[in-house]
Amino acid sequence: MTRLVLASTSPARLSLLRAGGIEPITISPGVDEEAVGAKAQAMGLIGSPQDLVLLLAKAKAEAVVSHPDAQNAIIIGCDSALEFGGKTLGKPHEAEVAIARWKELRGNSGTLHSGHWLIDNRNGETMPPATGKTSSTIVHFADITDAEIDAYVATGEPLKVAGAFTVDSLGGAFISRIEGDTHTVIGLSLPTLRDLVRVLGVEYTSFWNR
Repeated sequence: MTRLVLASTSPARLSLLRAGGIEPITISPGVDEEAVGAKAQAMGLIGSPQDLVLLLAKAKAEAVVSHPDAQNAIIIGCDSALEFGGKTLGKPHEAEVAIARWKELRGNSGTLHSGHWLIDNRNGETMPPATGKTSSTIVHFADITDAEIDAYVATGEPLKVAGAFTVDSLGGAFISRIEGDTHTVIGLSLPTLRDLVRVLGVEYTSFWNR
């Protein structure tokens, strides 16, 4: 059995892994996503939304490498953002922002990008092997009413998630169609995780511990 450390406090990512037979160790990375993203942008390290989410996923995974609970394990860091109308949309945080965003999203579509960064922290190396990949999925939003938007935002759910929506919770009723991997929209693609751990020489099924 191989231990998996999830460098995230996301309930959705944790539930997804559990449903897939994996009980990970969760560690909060404590990364200031906006500060890291702004610094990388200023340095010219980000050319696309895919670059941004991968960079933030890498920052989260690297932030927990020295944590005692992350030793002798594979670490995964993840980050997500919605590309819509030429903009990259993260968490809205404020109700007014979420309402305005949904009024733009309804009846339209965007691309949800989820970055994944894995670190093989099993051998205590100073420079442990690592690999990463961004997965992308097109999301089509239903043409919902102002009343539905207000009710959804009032729950608080869209304030804390990339793009101001979920597909696996209350927001699922407002998503009309998805083109691609649904796991990507939740924030962690299991097929992508499988591909990446195999690059590191790990069998995906060795994570199954539930």
